[in-house]
Amino acid sequence: MSTADPPSDSMQPSVSPAGDALLAVDEQQRIVMMSPAAQRMFGCSADEALGGPLSRFIPTKLRDAHARHVAVFARSGRPEARMGEPGLVLGLRADGTTFHAEASICRADFAAPGGRLPCYVAMIRDLSQEHSVEQHIGALNRRLRAVFELAPVAVWITDGDRIVFANRACADLFGAEERETLLGRSIYELLAPESCAAVRRTVDQALQGELGASTIHERIARLDGDPRDVVIAVASLPDHGRTVVQMVITDITERARESRELEHSRRNLRRLSASLVQAREDERRRIARELHDELGQRLTALKMELSSLGGGAPDAPRAGRIEAMLEMVDDTVASVRRIATELRPLMLDDLGLNAAIEWLAEGWGQRMGIKTTLKLGAADPAINDAAGIALYRMTQEALTNVARHAHATEVEIEIGETDRELLLTVQDNGVGFDAASMFREGSHGLLGIRERALMLGGELEIGNAPGGGGRITVRLPLHPSAPAEAAPKAAAHVPERRRPRGKP
Repeated sequence: MSTADPPSDSMQPSVSPAGDALLAVDEQQRIVMMSPAAQRMFGCSADEALGGPLSRFIPTKLRDAHARHVAVFARSGRPEARMGEPGLVLGLRADGTTFHAEASICRADFAAPGGRLPCYVAMIRDLSQEHSVEQHIGALNRRLRAVFELAPVAVWITDGDRIVFANRACADLFGAEERETLLGRSIYELLAPESCAAVRRTVDQALQGELGASTIHERIARLDGDPRDVVIAVASLPDHGRTVVQMVITDITERARESRELEHSRRNLRRLSASLVQAREDERRRIARELHDELGQRLTALKMELSSLGGGAPDAPRAGRIEAMLEMVDDTVASVRRIATELRPLMLDDLGLNAAIEWLAEGWGQRMGIKTTLKLGAADPAINDAAGIALYRMTQEALTNVARHAHATEVEIEIGETDRELLLTVQDNGVGFDAASMFREGSHGLLGIRERALMLGGELEIGNAPGGGGRITVRLPLHPSAPAEAAPKAAAHVPERRRPRGKP
């Protein structure tokens, strides 16, 4: 056996005799005693070893150093000492293999013919198995470190608030040429100021064991000052006390930018959709007025002319023809009124939303043979023109949906207000809705209602009534400061001679 270090003055022997090898040598370093454990450890019998030099169990290159160490111990006068550090002592087996060992030496006197025999007793523990485990653990640590080093996401480990490990990806994320640039720095120097409090709170919770791995969305500040949006996963490392935390940092700057751009695009599309809907309503209003003011007036004049032709005493054939023409003109006038009303309900401008909804429901109920009940307020809701026409169209579309799909015999329409919302509810006693009603192929009516509601900052709820049947509820926000001027503005367009229209 030998070691590269001399015996330690301050360290007491730590080898227990039980199960350890015992060797005794005289002052000439000849073996005078060898325990059974020593025989197994070195792979030879006592008969083969006794009387032979101790050097046979020391690697050749370490024998001179061992001799010097023994000489130093002999001159020191100490009773015992450890031979080197554990794991640094090497032993040589009989088959030529070496092993790591822990050894200590003490003085002892043996009885011999003619007096005492001064000897040295060495207690040796085979550490080859422990050394193998340490090497295996070291290899695993190196592999684990390599995994961290080569990971595509940024990883740092902190002790307190100081960075003690950072991988290559972490250095790249923060714009550092070398990862050592980050070591020793406080993590709060590398976070955006607005993110420090949230990260500190999450780290404290992780160290106190209040949560496992926790993920937070925050911002960092690169070394060049460029801010980045990140997701930080925080987890404590319990094997290292209550101060060490591992953080995995994922850069989501591009993802966040794309998300913002997508949301911006959606808002633009909704504004475009709203613009198209408004343009369509404006065009319908213009066509309705032209049909009524021009075509309707001309047909009325034609009717008057034909009536004058029928004066006097016409013969029977002439009178019959004129009567037929008058009927045709009446039908034409009724058709013009119907088309104009479908394009733009002038009653909405003349008498307001409640009257228009009442007129719509009455006419629809008569055509469909479905009992229609209305629950409307005493006064029109305080909404602008855009919301008014939207509510009318949504009611119209809801009734169309009932007629096509509900198989209902009764429908109830209700418009009510809360402190902050206007509610439109259309409920029937038909078959109700299924979960895929909104997305069924060709089901554009419900999508149209939803988009109109969204354009006004509201929402659409589709469900089934407790007693059976379907129910559509539209919720629109009320803006008291928003123009209640819409109704007077619409009324300003109405010529003085215009009168409310009757049934369709």
